[in-house]
Amino acid sequence: MNLSPDETIIFQAWGVPINATIFFTWIVMTLLTGASVLITRNLRPDVPPDRWRTMLEVIVQGIQSQIEEVAQGPSRYLLYYAGTLFLFVATSNLLLVVPGFEPPTASLSTTTALALSVLIAVPIFGISSRGIGGYLKTYLEPSFIMLPFNIISEFTRGISLAIRLYGNIMSGAVIAAILLSVAPFFFPVLLDVLGLLTGMIQAYIFAILATVYISSATTPPPSQQPEKETS
Repeated sequence: MNLSPDETIIFQAWGVPINATIFFTWIVMTLLTGASVLITRNLRPDVPPDRWRTMLEVIVQGIQSQIEEVAQGPSRYLLYYAGTLFLFVATSNLLLVVPGFEPPTASLSTTTALALSVLIAVPIFGISSRGIGGYLKTYLEPSFIMLPFNIISEFTRGISLAIRLYGNIMSGAVIAAILLSVAPFFFPVLLDVLGLLTGMIQAYIFAILATVYISSATTPPPSQQPEKETS
């Protein structure tokens, strides 16, 4: 039993081995891109929405409402990034119920790449919102003594994101393999339902944590926020 899809070689392209992580990542991206193109191809005011477009709108509005609750401010700039993270992780985890599919999120390389994208997105969003001076100043808050600790905190966030997502998905796959070897006719349905539930939870947690980290970099400190008028 392979603990990681990195160990499974699907085929070779021009002498380069393509493992299951890369192959199934391409499948997830193709599914998401294809579904978006098909659902939005007739996205016009004069065309009444069908059930697929309605479902997509419900998903997008649900993601936006969750981001607004966390960000406590304008969420449009976060919707595209955090929403993409959620859809990718959720789709990867939900496809675990498909026989032969190995979720790319069960690979440490994938979860590390997702965590690195969050680490890069935090300063990008922070600088675009507060300016480079205002963002760098956050590393000196509440005192310049906290500079090394704030820098370390940025990296530990990414490490915790990667390990949390990878550990949960991999442990679920290992437990499923063990239970299926013990009782192959009793556990499959139960494990499929459990996999759907945990997959959605992990996607939600990952996207919410990314939103929290970006919001903390873009929200000005209380001293710089406008005071509310009191009657």
